[in-house]
Formats: sequence, C-alpha cells, structure tokens
Amino acid sequence: MSIEEQQLIKQQSYSEAMRYMENAKETLKKAGKDDQRYKDRKYVKTACGTAYSGVLLALDAYLLLKGIKIAKRRKSIEYYCEHLSKLDKKLLQRLNNAYESLHLDGYYNGTLNAHIIKSGFDDAYKIINYIKPEEIENYI
Repeated sequence: MSIEEQQLIKQQSYSEAMRYMENAKETLKKAGKDDQRYKDRKYVKTACGTAYSGVLLALDAYLLLKGIKIAKRRKSIEYYCEHLSKLDKKLLQRLNNAYESLHLDGYYNGTLNAHIIKSGFDDAYKIINYIKPEEIENYI
C-alpha cells in the first residue's frame, strides 16, 4: 500500500470516526446530568453505541494500515483483541476499557454513571487518534 493510499485511509477513517464521536457527544448532552449521574438512559445508551461504533471504524483502519485484511462480516471483540495483542498492548488495553465502559456498561446495561461513560469516551478518542493523519497533527 502506497503512502498516498495510507494517508487517504487515515483521512477518511479519522474524519468518519470523529463524526461518530461528535454525534455521540451531542446525544449524550440530551441525557442531562445531575452531579455525576445522567438522567436519561435512552440517550446514554444511544451515545455509547455511537461512540463505540466510532472506535470500531478507527480500529478497522488501524488494522488495515498494519496490513491485516479486514473481514467484511461483523467482527467480534475477540477478533480485535487477537490482532491487537500482537501489534500494540497499550491499544488493546484502551480497547478493553472502551468495550467495557461504552459497549457493555453504557450500551447494553445503560449505566448512568458519568465517570464510567467519561472513561470510555476518553479511551475512544485515544484509539481514534492512532489513525490521526499527520497533516492534522502538524496543523494543531
């Protein structure tokens, strides 16, 4: 894969993943918050599902850039863990936290705990930044 192709993948995937995160943040605002608890479970669940989808988009791009052919079918968490365990343990750790806090606690269980959701969002942004294009890094 050429450098130009890699940059195009980074640009497109990064922009799309960040769009998911912006949508997730806007949805989370609708949930309202009292102290450290959100008020509306429906919006929290939707926001967490959207943020986690952004994480998966970024991970697909990361794996593709590392030369791993991306399966067209739905991938399990084990698929990502298997590949990341060979490539980057720190990224794997961030994925595990995002999976637990956003996908399991936020989306499936509908936790209203703002600390858990914030932790998941923080790791989601860190994962997405793994594919941040250089020109954006140099611009900031």
